[in-house]
Amino acid sequence: MTDPLDFTGKTVLVVGGTSGIGNGIAHGFRARGATVHVTGTRASVSDYSAEEGSDLSGLAFDTLDVSDPAAVDAFALPDSLDVVVLCQGTVRYRREEFERPGWDAVMEVNLNSLMDCARAVRPKLAENGGSLIIVSSVGAYHAMIGNPAYAASKAGAVSLVGSLAQAWAGEGIRVNGIAPGLVPTKLTKVTTENEQRAAGAIAGIPAGRMGTPEDMAGAALYLASPLADYVVGQTIRVDGGMTLS
Repeated sequence: MTDPLDFTGKTVLVVGGTSGIGNGIAHGFRARGATVHVTGTRASVSDYSAEEGSDLSGLAFDTLDVSDPAAVDAFALPDSLDVVVLCQGTVRYRREEFERPGWDAVMEVNLNSLMDCARAVRPKLAENGGSLIIVSSVGAYHAMIGNPAYAASKAGAVSLVGSLAQAWAGEGIRVNGIAPGLVPTKLTKVTTENEQRAAGAIAGIPAGRMGTPEDMAGAALYLASPLADYVVGQTIRVDGGMTLS
């Protein structure tokens, strides 16, 4: 019997796959046989370190600044694509998102670039009947003190999943999403590396722990696999039950 989670011979692109959740997802696909390409904003592999949660071993790396629409349009995609995971994201603290520069910077990466990237990969995914997975956040479903742009952009990402899924299902492209809960990454260390804040956050998670990039990889592998052939336009909350109450 063929293993539905065997991606041997498949090509996967993870935008924002150099660290954190994106890196975990990239290695999840690599471990199951896929050829995996990742993008990041830095110039070369040597600019990333394990201390930052980056492991680029066995991954093909390319530089891409998704905040620049022209760079997305000019980006040289692999010859063939079976799965694309859009995992780019940013946040601004100290109430910067309440002002236009901070708001615009977050929206450009967290929402506008999703559409730019989706538009760019659409033809190749249509050729192969591929899967597009958009990574958002459970912040899409509740207010976030001090981060209105982050919350609004993630809510927009969830909405975009449904709209693109409906529009492109007829082309053979399945669009779905993942909404991670609290996962230790560069963006969340303000909480995860603060002992008191981390303990308070974990107290509100029924699973009793933070998530891991590997947890998110499990959901991505499912959504990209034949097991999810009839799953279209859904965003799965992978949050240990955080949003149940």
